[in-house]
Amino acid sequence: MTSRFPQSLTGFDCKQCASPLDFDFSFAFQPIVDLRQGRIWGYEALVRGRHGESATSVLSRVNDNNRYAFDQLCRVKAITLAAALGLRQILSINFLPNAVYEPAHCIRSTLEAARQAGFPADRIMFEVAESERVPQPGHLTRIFEYYRSQGFITALDDFGSGHSGLTLLSCFLPTIIKIDMALIRDIPSNRAKQVIVTALLDICQQLDIKVLAEGIETAEELAWLEDRGVRLIQGYYFARPGFECLPHVSL
Repeated sequence: MTSRFPQSLTGFDCKQCASPLDFDFSFAFQPIVDLRQGRIWGYEALVRGRHGESATSVLSRVNDNNRYAFDQLCRVKAITLAAALGLRQILSINFLPNAVYEPAHCIRSTLEAARQAGFPADRIMFEVAESERVPQPGHLTRIFEYYRSQGFITALDDFGSGHSGLTLLSCFLPTIIKIDMALIRDIPSNRAKQVIVTALLDICQQLDIKVLAEGIETAEELAWLEDRGVRLIQGYYFARPGFECLPHVSL
């Protein structure tokens, strides 16, 4: 069968994955809270410049020539730093689906980094933004299915920010969806958002998908979500991302 990818990207000696980057980066970590258990459930690794510069300053340097190497190094760096900081909860890592040409091969460096760091695969969550353009949705489905087979948690990030959310959800079922902060902002007083999020919560319950609400900034937003059974919460209300550290949360 003819490969869907260029020959240079299908062999196990992919030079683009091994190419050194001409810039460096690090991570900040933001806690994800489990309201039901009253504890930190996990941390999301958010890319930053080497001295704490914004994610934009790093991502603006990612292009078609280095995205494979960047995606691979992101995973390794996030796992290595999280382990060095003593993270014992879930580690959430964003990934670029268009930088994964063959799931089994592209995950090798991640598995090796986790093994060396003593970080179990079942404590790693891979999330991809709903707005991320994927020319072939079936490719993303294959990635998620393979990642789940390796014990990883899968998540669809920024759900509600793009135009294809429900279509994607009909193609594959992630472990978790993260409701975009734009739907959460001012939800206690916005009837339209309340109806949309309530319907989404019902869909997820029927499909056995966990919901994580992100971007929580006020006690009112938190109370509205908690009253409707949302268990996993992330946002400035609890803690801002900590550069190369794991912020604590008082619950």
